[in-house]
Amino acid sequence: MTARGPEIALIVNQRAGRLGTPSRVNELIATLERYGLRPEPILVENGSDLGDAARGALRRGAKTLVAAGGDGTISAVASTLLDSEAALGVLPMGTLNHFAKDLQIPLDIEGAARVLANGAVARIDVGEVNGRAFINNSSLGVYPRMVAWREEYRRKGWTKWAALLWAAVTALRRKPFLKLRLTAAGTDVAGITPMIFIGNNEYEIEGFEAGTRRRINAGRLFIYAVNASTPGELIHLSLLALLGRLRQARDFDSLCVVEAWIETRRRWARVSLDGEVARLETPLHYRTRPAALRVIVPGKEIAFEL
Repeated sequence: MTARGPEIALIVNQRAGRLGTPSRVNELIATLERYGLRPEPILVENGSDLGDAARGALRRGAKTLVAAGGDGTISAVASTLLDSEAALGVLPMGTLNHFAKDLQIPLDIEGAARVLANGAVARIDVGEVNGRAFINNSSLGVYPRMVAWREEYRRKGWTKWAALLWAAVTALRRKPFLKLRLTAAGTDVAGITPMIFIGNNEYEIEGFEAGTRRRINAGRLFIYAVNASTPGELIHLSLLALLGRLRQARDFDSLCVVEAWIETRRRWARVSLDGEVARLETPLHYRTRPAALRVIVPGKEIAFEL
């Protein structure tokens, strides 16, 4: 190891769903070493310290930052690499791992390590709101409220799934409807919705592929506003979404843009970015950052639409 440090840094969120113990972290490092990778391990216990850890690795000369954790961890590390020549590596260790799935990165550590060693570097888009980056999506309304209540119940010792279920009930009981104005693509629309969802490129909304993206380099944001005026209608739409049976035009409105402004009646809004909740000043300015992130993806053996 040189005084500047190795060119690969492994940033591990020790609170990620599939890590947990020091022995799992050692197993992860050993797997990477079997593929000839010799990273500098950086263990982070607090999610708020991920950005600082990533920036420190860059200052020491790292050319690749490998993020081990869920979508929130990967997003935090990715945000430090925008418009740079450093590349992001992904070891999916979270619960859902949407970003890894959309890039067709294997969810098993052996397969993900193989991609890090033998994959190709691609440039993909990133979304941004008020200067905060997101790699998957952002939302306002019921979902950020659910996340906030879930974390509150988790701090009280509830299990993950019990906290999630009761958070959903609590959020719905509080009538989570937003009165907002959306300005984008030459349109200016005011309305009331329980949730507005902003995707970094287009999400599939029907069938078995619902909730996934075919590409992340089209340079577009897709905005989806849910059409529901009562908690009952919102529950109904949530069930349809789980079944992949949503229908555009009836269940929600959508808009394809490169940037948008969202105003609410309040000075501050609770906003979800890749599953993490932030309190941002309104109006919210969303924009796409085309090809702003270099990321290691599977090689020719796995097709990815780029």
